[in-house]
Amino acid sequence: MLGITGSVGMGKTTAAKAFARLGFPVFDADASVRELLTNHAPTIAAVRRAFPTVVRDGAVDRKALAAVVFNDAAALERLEGILHKRVRTAEKQFLAAAKKFGARMAVLDVPLLFETGGEKRVDATIVVSAPAAVQRVRVLSRRGMTATRLRAMRARQMSDREKRRRATFVIDTGAGKAQMTREIRRVIGILLPE
Repeated sequence: MLGITGSVGMGKTTAAKAFARLGFPVFDADASVRELLTNHAPTIAAVRRAFPTVVRDGAVDRKALAAVVFNDAAALERLEGILHKRVRTAEKQFLAAAKKFGARMAVLDVPLLFETGGEKRVDATIVVSAPAAVQRVRVLSRRGMTATRLRAMRARQMSDREKRRRATFVIDTGAGKAQMTREIRRVIGILLPE
């Protein structure tokens, strides 16, 4: 099992998609959170109890929720308490299915892999990384993103330097998709030698 992570704007989603294109099942923790907040009644009810103003028309308004928790560490911790255990359950179901179907390797795409101790659940870790200037351009091109929000996001995440230090492998996403894919294939060759 392989865990893939990286700071905001480093190309984690693009790298995870490359693994999927190469035939490996990928669990997307962010997609799991979106599904829970949109379609999972017990999660929506728990969020409503913790944050009554953010549930509208039977689903969690993620923008409203983000506004509530973005600068409130206690609120963010409450939200993580609701979500992390449920995402972990979805991850376990994904891994059971991957094993059942004989996957040679499953990939866990988890933004907070190191921050939540997730590296203990995998055999190896990949950190995707890019130069800070590339990261900045990528993130600031997103709708609604500002330099202030980017600084706040960076402050809440483990530093890229620390993630790189902890990683089994580091994939540079700053040199383009073709180079990234070559690096991914090299890692696969190391982890799954023929």
